[in-house]
Amino acid sequence: MTDRLRPHWNFDDLDGTEERFRARLAEEVPEPGRAEILTQLARVEGLRGRFDRAGALVDEAAGLSQAAVVRVRVDLERGRICRSSGSKDAALPLFRSAFATAVDTGEDSLAADAAHMCALAAPDREGFLAWTQRGIALAESSEAAAYWLGPLLNNLGWELFDAGEHEQALGFFERALAVREREPEQVAAIEAARAAVTEALGALGRDR
Repeated sequence: MTDRLRPHWNFDDLDGTEERFRARLAEEVPEPGRAEILTQLARVEGLRGRFDRAGALVDEAAGLSQAAVVRVRVDLERGRICRSSGSKDAALPLFRSAFATAVDTGEDSLAADAAHMCALAAPDREGFLAWTQRGIALAESSEAAAYWLGPLLNNLGWELFDAGEHEQALGFFERALAVREREPEQVAAIEAARAAVTEALGALGRDR
């Protein structure tokens, strides 16, 4: 299942994103839907560094509904709050829980998101690589999770690049760019992907 709320996001415009979610919240009637939106408002606050506000919104969402998709989103946002506020060890179990519930309930897009976050919260490179590959496999096999292929390939490329494995990194950056270019409206993401390819080529002493 695709993430029905992702189209409301613009990470370069948190104020606009919040405005869209608040407008959606005013229209949403079923409690599970309202709870989902509250988790996204919590994410906005977390990205602003307002972790107390973010936590309160997640708690409100959890109290409103125990639907599976809400539990996935609650675990994801609690995990993000923990990781961003410096409690990385506490974040990983929440991301793992989100992943398991999402897989069990067919929420493929959220499962790929959770795998991506598990990788970022992993305590070592082995864990990062395993969770990233798991996310890539899901994004390649499920149209609903396809959005996550670009970010996951990009993350893997930078892990390899930072380890000095520039040739391998280039391959993943080029794959990430090809994925990004399928959505020409994602201008910033395409530019970032092109910059990564250029960086890897430079490290290899090549123009192309």
